[in-house]
Amino acid sequence: MTEIKIFCPATIANLNCGFDVLGLCLEGIGDEMIIRKVSEKGIRITKITGADLPMETEKNVAGVAALALCKDAIYRVSIEYGFEIEIHKKIKAGSGIGSSSASAAGAVFGINELLGRPFTRHELVDFAMKGEVIASGSEHADNVAPCILGGFTLVRGYNPLDVIRIESPSEIFAVVLHPHIEVKTSDSRAVLSPTIGLKDAITQWGNLGGLIAGLYTQDYELIGRSLQDVIIEPLRKKLIPNFDQVKNSALDAGALGAGISGAGPSIFALCKGQTIAEQVAYAMSNSYLDTGIPFDMHISKVNAEGVKIM
Repeated sequence: MTEIKIFCPATIANLNCGFDVLGLCLEGIGDEMIIRKVSEKGIRITKITGADLPMETEKNVAGVAALALCKDAIYRVSIEYGFEIEIHKKIKAGSGIGSSSASAAGAVFGINELLGRPFTRHELVDFAMKGEVIASGSEHADNVAPCILGGFTLVRGYNPLDVIRIESPSEIFAVVLHPHIEVKTSDSRAVLSPTIGLKDAITQWGNLGGLIAGLYTQDYELIGRSLQDVIIEPLRKKLIPNFDQVKNSALDAGALGAGISGAGPSIFALCKGQTIAEQVAYAMSNSYLDTGIPFDMHISKVNAEGVKIM
């Protein structure tokens, strides 16, 4: 195999109570990438559509992630060739649904396939994180992990990296409202406080534990009670027009919970069943109309596969 075309799915990170450690993978929303072997060694970005992003390998999240993988791959396989990468962006940058992570994850997945899979999917997460530094200034796996592994993922620790994949309850649907404004991850991190109160920390730990327990036991009421964020959301929601109104409309329409997707500006809701998800999407749309800001709505099951060959 000398060329591969792959689908790199969008993701929802944080899930309210799991800042930098929780994420889920979406179906039907994502980028496409083409990666091919070439005789000249090295990594080159040859084409980007759908976004104005750097073509220089060292300034592009996909390029940086690919370089990290190839640096380690030489200890496992002989590489006598190079790689060209085409990126066709369908996820808008700064959307809060994992645009940068899709590129980073797609690059390492595709090159790993062309090399004969010397690395496991779990190992690929570490390389993809290197690309996230370009987008946000820090290595974090809450988007790249679900993009690569599918389902829900929990990052138990970063040193060393320890990621646990969690199968999604069968009736979970995600609704995402994506306003056509950009909130850079670096800017949304700048509004956060470096310290938190003990009371808030205890509340957040309880919610995180409750959400994980709810996912494993398929207890939808417990999932809903646990989708609460008392630390990050109060600081970030001011960056998103009509956030409180949209969130309340989702809850009133039957959502299990709702909050900020990743760094924003997208707003997500988790629902039990497609019928409720459609009702929630309608309510969220109506609540956002008076902002005058264009937006997209997505309804998606949780993607169990993650990044894949097309």
